Amino acid sequence: MTRMERGRMGEDAVRYYLEALGYTILAQNFRVRGGEIDLVATKGEELCIVEVKTRTLGSQETGLEAVTWRKRQLLIRAAYAFCEKQDIDADDWYIRYDIADVTVHHDRIVDIDYLESAFDATDFSL
Repeated sequence: MTRMERGRMGEDAVRYYLEALGYTILAQNFRVRGGEIDLVATKGEELCIVEVKTRTLGSQETGLEAVTWRKRQLLIRAAYAFCEKQDIDADDWYIRYDIADVTVHHDRIVDIDYLESAFDATDFSL
């Protein structure tokens, strides 16, 4: 399995995980210049920007550690671009930035560690 296939498998698993919890998926792999959002979902009044990190069992770096300050900044910018493109008033939503850390072993999902509100936009300027 290639790295890209493993990443797609992780994103699909998180999508199904969120749908089972009652989330509505608005987009998967939303791309803008300089960034991509793996999943955009809503639940209640929350707009959830989800970064999925898929790692093999025994990986030295967690998904949370892999989402650097720069990656967070790009996700925040992409979130606002998504809102603009979809004609969503960002002020009407609580925008939440989540990280899903997916662990695979022998091409099977063995764990999904989902961290709601992993970071926020307060320390970033757009």
